[in-house]
Amino acid sequence: MSEDIKSVINELGQTFSEFKKANDERIDKIEKGEGVDALLESKLENINTKLDELSDSKEAMHEAKEQSAQINEKVAKIETVLSRPGSGLDAKSIDEHTAAFDKYCRKGIDQLDQMEKKALTVSNDSTGGYLAPPEYVRELLKTVTEISPIRGLARVRSTGQRSIQVPKRTGQFAAQWVAESGTRSETTGYTVGLEEIPAHEQYALVDISEQDLEDTVFNLEAEMQSEFSEQFAKAEGTAFVSGDAVGKPEGLLTNSNVSSVNSGAGAALTADGLITLVHSIKSEYGRNGTFVFNRSTLAAIRKLKDTAGQYVFQANMSLTGGATGTILGYPFVEATDMPDVGAGAKPIIFGDFNRAYMIVDRVSLAVLRDPFTQATTGNVRYIARRRVGGQVVQAEAIVKQNISA
Repeated sequence: MSEDIKSVINELGQTFSEFKKANDERIDKIEKGEGVDALLESKLENINTKLDELSDSKEAMHEAKEQSAQINEKVAKIETVLSRPGSGLDAKSIDEHTAAFDKYCRKGIDQLDQMEKKALTVSNDSTGGYLAPPEYVRELLKTVTEISPIRGLARVRSTGQRSIQVPKRTGQFAAQWVAESGTRSETTGYTVGLEEIPAHEQYALVDISEQDLEDTVFNLEAEMQSEFSEQFAKAEGTAFVSGDAVGKPEGLLTNSNVSSVNSGAGAALTADGLITLVHSIKSEYGRNGTFVFNRSTLAAIRKLKDTAGQYVFQANMSLTGGATGTILGYPFVEATDMPDVGAGAKPIIFGDFNRAYMIVDRVSLAVLRDPFTQATTGNVRYIARRRVGGQVVQAEAIVKQNISA
């Protein structure tokens, strides 16, 4: 037997001897009646403690049972929802979402495959939707603003004064034949007049908050500059066509000196009426003649047919094979502010617009940035203005088509 085992046996024997001696002494004291009260008191305290613990344990068990019942009730409701047809939820989809989110938390979104990313983003924002934001495109979508292009046809000049005055011949004398020794009398009839074209003012006013100017991803000042230019061009195009000359330019349609010819039908255009229109002005004006009408009128012209059902105006072809934009050999311009075809309307103007109409520019577009007027409301005011005039200066150079029999 090894020395280690002997040592352990000796220690066990010594410990047993000490325990037996202490126990014998305790038995002797009990037989003699010594320390019995203390022992009983200790036992009673132990019993009371056990009873208190048992009572507390019963209350805890009761609370645990109530909580367990509540949890079971909630689980039953969830199972009921999941078992409904068309709920969109099943154990498989929940497991996929949970697994994907767990992988994202441990490894990051770069380690997810496409299906796992879909599981995170399709459900809702809180389970991954915020991790896949949409792409914001810094591009402002705009509808087309139609502008009557009369400025491109008319004569345009600038001035530094409030208006311009242009002398105009209003009458002519007639040359006479005379014999070699015949009496020569004065040829009268030559008269002149004066055309005055005032510069009218147009404006636009926009308030923008300072915070909007600071926080927006767009350059709002540049955007307003573009919008001012576009809207001023639209307003002047309308005035050049139908303006009443009261605080605005005079329109081509409103000048009473511009003659008109009938279309030949009470509520429609006719091919004969268009031919009459073209040949109703002097040849010199006709050489530079242009049709002006809107897009619906162009459609009505192109739909004109002869008695055999053939279109009257075929598309003219250039040498390269493309269709050219002419009617009766003359170019046309679409002006959105011209009226549609209808009884009593004047949907077409034809002639030399460079001689017929003059536009005067006094002040080009000017934009004032005013940070003071609206400072108490936190806004910055932008005021844009422009001064421009226009009117018919040679009425005989153009003619209108009147829808009438």
